[in-house]
Amino acid sequence: MPTTTQFDGVIAIDGPSGSGKSSVSRRLATELGAACLDTGAMYRAVTLAVMRSGVSLSDTATIMKVIEGTRFEFGTNPADRYTRIDDVLVDADIRGPEVTGQVSAVSAVPEVRKYLITAQREIIAAAEHGIVVEGRDIGEVVAPDADLKIYLTADPAERARRRSSQDGSDLAATAADIKRRDTADAKTTRPHDAAPGAVVVDTTHLDLDQVLTALHELIAHGGTA
Repeated sequence: MPTTTQFDGVIAIDGPSGSGKSSVSRRLATELGAACLDTGAMYRAVTLAVMRSGVSLSDTATIMKVIEGTRFEFGTNPADRYTRIDDVLVDADIRGPEVTGQVSAVSAVPEVRKYLITAQREIIAAAEHGIVVEGRDIGEVVAPDADLKIYLTADPAERARRRSSQDGSDLAATAADIKRRDTADAKTTRPHDAAPGAVVVDTTHLDLDQVLTALHELIAHGGTA
C-alpha cells in the first residue's frame, strides 16, 4: 500500500452510517501521523449527558445548561481515541442502543449543533500535525476549507451487513435502524450528499486496505482522482 509520510492539513471524511468512516479515518490518521476526530462520538456524548439528566428533549434551554455544565473530553490520538464525561470514560455507554435511539433527536437541536461545531473547529485548529475529521457534515459545515474532502458511501445492504458484523446485532434490525437514522439525520445534515469539492469513494466492493490505497493516491495527487 502506498503511504504518505507527512500531512499537516485537514482531511474531512463524510458519509452515512456503515460506510466505513471510523475504520478508514483511524487507519488513515495513523498512517499519516495525524490526529483523528470522531464528531459522531461528540454528539453521542452530549446525548448521553442529556439522557442522564432526565431533561425533556423539548426543553432546549435546560439541555444547553446541562451540556455547558458538563466536562467533555475527546481523545484525538488514533491509537487511543476516548470519550470522557466529567473525567469518566463512556466509550461503551455512548455506543449503546439507548443513545443510538436518541442521538438524532438531540443532534437536531440547533443550539446543540452550534455548540458542538464550535468545539469541533477548536479541536481542528489545535491539531499540530494534521487531522482527519469524520462525520456527516464536515466538508460542508464544520471544515469547508479542508485540504481534502472525501465522501464515503456504500450500498445500504452492505452498510447494514458491516454494522451487524461489528456489534453482533440482527441484520434485519440493523438495516431498519440504519434506514431510520438516515431519515432522521437528513433533517439536519445531508448524509447522502457529498460536500462541494468532495471526492466520492464507493466502498461497497472495497476492503479497508483498498480504500486506504485510494485515499493515499488522492493525497499524493493533491486531492484529485
